[in-house]
Amino acid sequence: MDSFLEFFWFIFVFFLLVAYLRVLFQIITDLFRDHQMSGWLKALWLLFLFLIPFLSALIYLIVRNEGMTERSAEAFRQVKQAQDTHIRDVAGQSPAQQIADAKALLDSGAITDAEFQAIKAKTLA
Repeated sequence: MDSFLEFFWFIFVFFLLVAYLRVLFQIITDLFRDHQMSGWLKALWLLFLFLIPFLSALIYLIVRNEGMTERSAEAFRQVKQAQDTHIRDVAGQSPAQQIADAKALLDSGAITDAEFQAIKAKTLA
């Protein structure tokens, strides 16, 4: 790169590429989240996304925006509910059960002895 303008242009184009890829992956994720759309229609959207990328992405965002937002919020709610349930389950265990679970993880090789000792100390504290 010979000049600052070329460098600036490179950074700008790279930013646009990353932004487009983010939108593209968001659209593809939304396509597979939508259980009401048929497989053929999903395949058709994917085909258009790769043949006419910018136009089809823009059309998808305009036409399916509301449903996209709802599906994303629902996925977030499901993940949050699963995390809350897991935290409640772990918090409801007795210290002996938590140590036994950690010991099982240690025996299976999933955690190291140092990690086991840290879990044990935290549980008994």
